[in-house]
Amino acid sequence: MSAQPDTQRSRDSEKQAAARAAVQLVESGNIVGLGSGSTATFAIQFLADRVRTGLKIVGIPTSQATKQLAEQLGIPLTTLDENPVIDIDIDGADEIDPRLNLIKGGGGAMLREKVIASASKRFVVVAESTKLVAHLGRFPLPVEVISFAEALVQRRIEALGAQVTLRKHKDGSIYVTDEGHHILDCNFGQIADPAALNAKLHEIPGVVEHGLFIGLAETAFVGKDGSVVQVKR
Repeated sequence: MSAQPDTQRSRDSEKQAAARAAVQLVESGNIVGLGSGSTATFAIQFLADRVRTGLKIVGIPTSQATKQLAEQLGIPLTTLDENPVIDIDIDGADEIDPRLNLIKGGGGAMLREKVIASASKRFVVVAESTKLVAHLGRFPLPVEVISFAEALVQRRIEALGAQVTLRKHKDGSIYVTDEGHHILDCNFGQIADPAALNAKLHEIPGVVEHGLFIGLAETAFVGKDGSVVQVKR
C-alpha cells in the first residue's frame, strides 16, 4: 500500500496547525488579507469559525477563488479602494528561507498576494514543514508577464541562467491569471542572492510581477512534528 495518503494527511495536519495558530492573531475590528492556496484555505475556514462566534472583521481576498470561498463561508469582504491599509495578512508560501524570504505563486495569485502583503501592517505566513528551505530555488520561480512580451521576457530570463516553461493547464491550454496575464515558471536552481534577482527581473519590460517576496513577511507559523514552529525575521 502506498504511503502517499498518510503523507498527505500529515501535511494537511501541519497546514491546519499552522493556520489555526496564525488565525489567533486576528482581532475584532481588523481588516484581514485573505491568502490563496491550500494552507491559506484552512486559515480562511478557521477565521470563518471565529466570525460565526462573534469575531468582527472584514477581509480582502487575494484571488477570485479566495473571494468565492470567503463569501460561501460568510466572511464579510471589502476592497483596497475602501480600506487601503490592512491590519494583518495571512497567506501561504511555496518556499521559506531562514530570513523569511519567500517564493510564492504556485497557485498563480502572486500579483494580488504581493499587493495585499505590501499594504499590510503585518504579513504572516502559514506553511507545512516541507516549505522550509536553506536556500530558495528548489521550487520554480513564477514570473507573471503580459502575453505581448512573453517571448522577449522568456529569452531575457533564460539569459539570467534559468530554464523557463510557460505554465499550462493539464489539458494543454495556457494558464491565465485573474488579471489576464500568463506565467513563466523559471527554474534558477539555488538562488544565491534573492534581492539581486528581484531587481534584475523588475528591470525586464513586460514583467508584471514575480514570486520572490523579499522582506515582507514578519512571522511564519510552520506545522512540524505535531506542533507549530514560529519563525521570525
